[in-house]
Amino acid sequence: MVYDLGVPKLWNETIDAHRAAVREAILQTAAALAHEHGLTSVTMSQIATEAGIGRATLYKYFPDVESILLAWHEQQINMHLQQLTEVRDHTEGPDRQLEAVLTAYAGNAFGRHDADLGALLHRGGHLAAAQKHLHDLITELVAAGAQNGSLRDDVAPAELASYCLHALTAASSLTSKAAVHRLVQVTLAGLRPER
Repeated sequence: MVYDLGVPKLWNETIDAHRAAVREAILQTAAALAHEHGLTSVTMSQIATEAGIGRATLYKYFPDVESILLAWHEQQINMHLQQLTEVRDHTEGPDRQLEAVLTAYAGNAFGRHDADLGALLHRGGHLAAAQKHLHDLITELVAAGAQNGSLRDDVAPAELASYCLHALTAASSLTSKAAVHRLVQVTLAGLRPER
């Protein structure tokens, strides 16, 4: 009986890889269209055409444009969190780790001006866990700096982490990488103990 053998593992892996590739094409196409034409002008039909798939296939993956863009945003956030973790892990010492992570965070925020897209994406429920992860990462680095005496210890590390994250949101409105660097340095100066 041939049917008792089941579907070969290679076949399942091929199907999974195909589905992942289609999903990725949908996400990237929708994001590119939203950036190019504006959020409100993107349609499911445009996404299907640009991604090279049928509309029926597109609807098997996502019910509407908003769900596609939210999935894309969640993917971007996870990539940024992974990048920040890698930056920390590849830098020596808590002070240099903090500066490197804050610089990478501000660099990610730099140049993001699409208000309509931002309003949609930042109301998604996927943000809470990511924001906590980011806040915890910065809090740990600030606590390590306070413990070694290089950062102030008169304010709780969690409060200082919030200060850093809020201060660095200004990077999205800056016009140069030099300005982003200055913003990071000013933010770090606010963490240092008074002399």
